[in-house]
Amino acid sequence: MKLAVFTKNKTNPAYAGARLGADRAAQRYGVQALHFVPQEPDSVAQQIELIDEALALKPDAFVISPVHPTKINSAIQRVHQAAIPIVALVSPIESVPCVSFVNSDDYNLALEIAGYLYQKMSEKGKVLIISGHVDSSTSLDRLRGFHDAARAFPNITLIDTVIGDYVRPTAYVNSKKWFAANEETQIDACLVANDIMALGVIDALRETHRNALVVGVNAIPEAIPALKNGSLLATADFNAMRMAYLATEIAIRHLRGESMPRRVQLPVEIINRDNIHQYDLPYEDRSTPTLDEVLART
Repeated sequence: MKLAVFTKNKTNPAYAGARLGADRAAQRYGVQALHFVPQEPDSVAQQIELIDEALALKPDAFVISPVHPTKINSAIQRVHQAAIPIVALVSPIESVPCVSFVNSDDYNLALEIAGYLYQKMSEKGKVLIISGHVDSSTSLDRLRGFHDAARAFPNITLIDTVIGDYVRPTAYVNSKKWFAANEETQIDACLVANDIMALGVIDALRETHRNALVVGVNAIPEAIPALKNGSLLATADFNAMRMAYLATEIAIRHLRGESMPRRVQLPVEIINRDNIHQYDLPYEDRSTPTLDEVLART
């Protein structure tokens, strides 16, 4: 049995974790995971090419995180027409039926990390948002959560949104430009849609001699030192490694004739200096509970 596993890019450490999670599930069940990753991060054209490349190999199932909500639909239709089962993770696939969809609730994840930040700001101050890619479903849901959380805090002002594309250098360059262009504007906090961008924003703050609270999303290993030294206040666990493990396990068990849940959603957890010990591990040493263990907890 072989599975075609698609992740969005090689720039976000969360997807390195996802590939590790898929490999771990494949090894446990004695199957082969073939990885397909665009060389250009989140490239629609390249993911379509990779889907067609994988189709030629006739895998038993596709495990895929789509780079765009609709622009790869034609390629997904070809997978469906070939009668190959699909399990989606991170972002949904709605153009064809899927065996299952595994994700985190991005809206509630953003709602909780934003609320945590606003409370730490004593419920007042100015916040700059750094978003992911403009077409990313995760970024759109997180932006909605950031804004909805602010409605409960009348003295919190969301002053602007900087596009960071879920890439550290992009977030660094664009936030630094914003800080330079708005020297007279006080910033009390930066609400960042993922950790790797948050690290870029922290660099930009330091280089422009600004002080601001920063929170992110993902709980990637690279963010742990920043949590320890206080430059990152908190993050929310978006566990792509666990999602990919579960999606791969679901695909395998479906192929073996088992009935699988149509949706698996991981709970939200805020990580700060108080509980950082649970995450102060490289991806290789982090746990990946099985589907049965996850379902037993929910």
